[in-house]
Amino acid sequence: MDKHDFHAAARDGNFPLQEAELLTVENLTKPNASGNTPLHLAAKYGTLNQLPVGLLTQDTLSLKNAAGYTAIHLAARSAHLDQIPAALLTYENLLLRSNSGYTPLHQAAAAGALGQVPPALLTEETIQTKTEHGNTLLHEAAESGTLDRFPVKFVTPATITVPNISGETVLHVAAFNGHLDQIPRELLTTETILTKTANHDTCLHAAAISGHLDQIPPGLLTHDNLVLASKSGHTPIHAAAESGYIHQIPRDRLTMDLLISRNDFGDTPMHAAAVEGHLDDIPREFLTEATMTIRNYNGGTPIGAAIRHGHSTQLPSEFLPKPPTALQKFLYKIGATRPHLT
Repeated sequence: MDKHDFHAAARDGNFPLQEAELLTVENLTKPNASGNTPLHLAAKYGTLNQLPVGLLTQDTLSLKNAAGYTAIHLAARSAHLDQIPAALLTYENLLLRSNSGYTPLHQAAAAGALGQVPPALLTEETIQTKTEHGNTLLHEAAESGTLDRFPVKFVTPATITVPNISGETVLHVAAFNGHLDQIPRELLTTETILTKTANHDTCLHAAAISGHLDQIPPGLLTHDNLVLASKSGHTPIHAAAESGYIHQIPRDRLTMDLLISRNDFGDTPMHAAAVEGHLDDIPREFLTEATMTIRNYNGGTPIGAAIRHGHSTQLPSEFLPKPPTALQKFLYKIGATRPHLT
C-alpha cells in the first residue's frame, strides 16, 4: 500500500500507521473517481474512530460523493452511526438526501441500525420520510429483512400499508423479499394482505412470484384469493405455477378448480407450469386427460407447451407423443406436414 494512500488506510483500518501530521482535513477530503473521500470510506468500513475527533465536523462529514451520499449516509448504511459525533446526529444531517432521495435514516433502517439514532429523532413523521421512489423507512427495512429491528411501536396497520410510487406497501415489499415473518402476525389480515398496487397485485401475487407463499397465513390461501386477477390478468395461482411454488399451497387448498382457472389469455396454471418446466411441482393426481389437454384461447394445451419448451420429460408417459411413423418422417422431411404438437 502507498504510504500516503488515505483511501486504502480508511478501508483497511490503517490510520494509526499514518504520520499524525498527515491526517489533515485536506488529505481526508480528497475525492476519488467516485467522489468518495477517505472519510466516506472510513464511515463505510467503521474506521472513523481511528481519527482525531476534531476532523469529524459538519463540513467534512456532509461532503457528497457522485451519488449524493455523505459520510453520514455510509456510516448509517454500514451500522456505524455510533462513530459519528453525537452532536452531528441531528434532523438536518439524518434527513440529508442523496441524488435518489435516500436519507441516512433510510440507510439506517435498511441496516437495522435505527437503534443508533437518537430516539427523540424517530417520530411518526420521520419514519414516513419517502425516497424518490416513495419508499418509507419501513419499505427499506422490509426489503433488507430488518423489520425485526425496527422500533415496534411504529409497525402498525397504518404504516405498513403506506404505498410507494408503484403502489407497493411495506407488506408487498416484505412478501416479495421473504420477510413477512418479521411482521407481527396479527397485522397479516385479509385487508392488509389483499391491498392492491397500481397494477392490482396483492401480497399473494408478490409471495407467489418469489416463492414465499409459505409466509402467508394459510387461512388467506382461499380459492377466491388465489384467483384474484391483476390488471394484466395474472393471478396468484398462475404466478405460483409459473415460478414453481405450487407446493407451497396447503394440499387441502389445492383443487382442480384452481388448476384449470384461466387468465386473460385463456391459459390455466397447468399451461404456466408446462411452459416454465414446473409440471413436476403439480401433484401427480392432477395430471389428467382433462387438465393436460385443456386448450387456451389459441388452442394450445399444457402437453403441447411442455413439448415446445423442452420439458417433455416432465410429462407422464401416457401423454408423451408417439414416435413418428416412417411415412410421417418422410412427410416432415419434404415439408408436406410438420410434427403435431397436442
